[in-house]
Amino acid sequence: MTTHVTTPGTTVGSVRSADGTTVGYRSTGSGPGLLLVPGAFALAADFDGLAAELADRFTVHTVERRGRGTSGPQGDAYSAAAECADIEAVRAATGARFVFGHSFGGFLTLEAALAGSAFERIAVYEPGVSVDGSIPFDWAERCRRELDAGKPAEAFLTFVRGVNPGTSGKAPRWLLRLILPLALKKPERLQKHALLAVAIREHAEIAARDNTFREYGRLDRPVLLMAGKEARSTGAGRAAAAVHEVLPGSRLLLLPRLDHFGPETNPAAVAPALADFFLESSAR
Repeated sequence: MTTHVTTPGTTVGSVRSADGTTVGYRSTGSGPGLLLVPGAFALAADFDGLAAELADRFTVHTVERRGRGTSGPQGDAYSAAAECADIEAVRAATGARFVFGHSFGGFLTLEAALAGSAFERIAVYEPGVSVDGSIPFDWAERCRRELDAGKPAEAFLTFVRGVNPGTSGKAPRWLLRLILPLALKKPERLQKHALLAVAIREHAEIAARDNTFREYGRLDRPVLLMAGKEARSTGAGRAAAAVHEVLPGSRLLLLPRLDHFGPETNPAAVAPALADFFLESSAR
């Protein structure tokens, strides 16, 4: 797993979740509190760039989700509900008013809001919400076998091909073996390999909630749904529009120059939209 050094102005804290699990978080900046909830293959430190872009207007707290870094393990009774309790524990400890979630973190953000977390405004980027099986899970058994056999690189190939069958899934394995080392630097690849086991359990939660997205229509707070250039070609990309359709008063923002990892790789392109959305309530 990649080693990250705490950046200047960033402090590290922790809370106990409802089941006793330690949940770490990184804090920086000043202003109203904003929680960041990373996705399946990310550590909290991977969002330091986005936090820095927002730190002059918000006190940004990035959750270190369970199974990572300073937080405790997923646990035998792992569930999305447990992670929602983690988000609520950090919200309660920090007093954060706003929340932004990316990918699986976006799925958890919507679930936490549905469960009652009292965020005033909610933003998500390509949330990991499955609509009619749009985020498949049939790759998981092979992926687990390859991990158990000590072949994390092959297991990651299985994930990459399986989770987006309409895009990366069309590429043969031999081609992906050539492409991935060029697309991902070695530390990033090793981090993804290290997080693959927890990511499988997380994707099981997505599969278990397939086609329940209409429940988000009960949310009564302003919601910003964001998607990049794959808004029509991947499950997470299409999810933003699907949730927008069932959520009265929500907004859909497309950022066609960004890929799925835009909040991590190009935070300067994402931060202004988040700041404008979250600070609307203060301007009134």
